[in-house]
Amino acid sequence: MMKLGVIFGFVFCVIVINLLLFYWLFPLDTIEFSLKPGERNYNFTINSTGAMQFYENMRYSSSNISYSIKDACTLKKKEDMQRAFDIVANLSVLNFYPVGSNEEISVTCKDEIEVNERFFVAGEGGPVNITSAGNFNVILKGSVLLLKESECPNPNIAIHELFHALGFDHSLNKNNIMYNVSKCSQEIGDDIMDSINKIYSYPSQPDLSLENATALMHGRYLDTNISIRNTGLADSGESKIIIYADGDEIEEIPIDKIKTGFGLTLRLGNIFVSKFNVEELTFEIRTNFEELNKENNKIKLEIKSN
Repeated sequence: MMKLGVIFGFVFCVIVINLLLFYWLFPLDTIEFSLKPGERNYNFTINSTGAMQFYENMRYSSSNISYSIKDACTLKKKEDMQRAFDIVANLSVLNFYPVGSNEEISVTCKDEIEVNERFFVAGEGGPVNITSAGNFNVILKGSVLLLKESECPNPNIAIHELFHALGFDHSLNKNNIMYNVSKCSQEIGDDIMDSINKIYSYPSQPDLSLENATALMHGRYLDTNISIRNTGLADSGESKIIIYADGDEIEEIPIDKIKTGFGLTLRLGNIFVSKFNVEELTFEIRTNFEELNKENNKIKLEIKSN
């Protein structure tokens, strides 16, 4: 009887062990794991609702951006900066090319490492000259100052400062390369590149806009003030302003080239109008070059009601 009990106990233990092994090695349910929120997320905007750039829609006139790396930079810093240009170019629509002078991005270096409160400053970068042009804030000049050589496999310091020169502010995400304290594990978020590609999707063209016009008829003579501005991404060519009285052309005014973000006001007097009882005046910019928008090239004035 005791022998049967021992045998039964042994068999029972074997069955239990096999069942446990089957449960451990051959689970019946499939369990899927995902990353914790915020883990390995390199996007700029995580934990932040602010804009990525210092000002809205900051960009250079063209996606082809010139640069110059000054001779005072060590070979390592030059290599880091060149790699930074190449990395950003490979991830975006941007292209960077070296020039000897009149560069859009100037890269300089210092041997001393500056200290700001509890942290050393690895570099500095940002736009130097900006002009507001319609929907864009056009960067005319940017700069990068490299103070510390990167100890990371990727030139994170140079990339960080290059993004500053492209108009990007600091991120609150510690995993993002634009966080204000540099670490080798930081990476470029997709949203930075998406923003760059979107902003630079607009062609590098001027956009002449008639911003205002006033007119006064005394007898058959017209006095008028006309304001015109280039709100585009490139300097304009020569153009003309045509004035119509009830559809008939009465005056043609040549306009010289206008730099992006700049404008002018014309004051014209005693323009003879052959037609009596003019009801509508039209001012139109006429160009022979492409513009971002042609719909802002015309203004119409009608008789002011009392």
